[in-house]
Amino acid sequence: MITVVSDTHGQSTHRLSDQSLTAVRTADLVVHAGDFITESVLTAFESESTRFVGVAGNSDTFPIQKRLPATRTVEHDGIRIAIAHGHNHTKTSRSLFARQQHADLLVVGHSHTPMVRSTDEYTLLNPGSHAEPRGNRPAYATLEATDDGCVGRLCELDGTVFKTFTVST
Repeated sequence: MITVVSDTHGQSTHRLSDQSLTAVRTADLVVHAGDFITESVLTAFESESTRFVGVAGNSDTFPIQKRLPATRTVEHDGIRIAIAHGHNHTKTSRSLFARQQHADLLVVGHSHTPMVRSTDEYTLLNPGSHAEPRGNRPAYATLEATDDGCVGRLCELDGTVFKTFTVST
């Protein structure tokens, strides 16, 4: 399973709770789309995760920006995932980035709005924010591999699924 989070905006801890914490602890891969804020928050995520990948966001301190790239691409269970915080990306540049990376899934954050959108070429996922929803529902996402991609779920912190989607490979 893959767990996807973003926009923690914490000072000292990962700010996970309920099922979101369990989802991070039990995931084979945790993807964070930026805005940890401090290095101790990044370290807290790394310590809770079996395998962790993240990118720096626009609110991240310099030590995080030194440790994490602005964008990255990973593969897991046959799914190619491109990751960017999203603050420097327009709709067009996000699309170009996803296509350049041959991504099945593009993960972004920044807006704090949980959403998913599919195109003919890739699926765009913003997991929202589990800790600073800013008028949106607190959320995170999970992905389970299938024979031809994965099934995704946008979840509330207690694990209640409010949107399901598929990602094709």
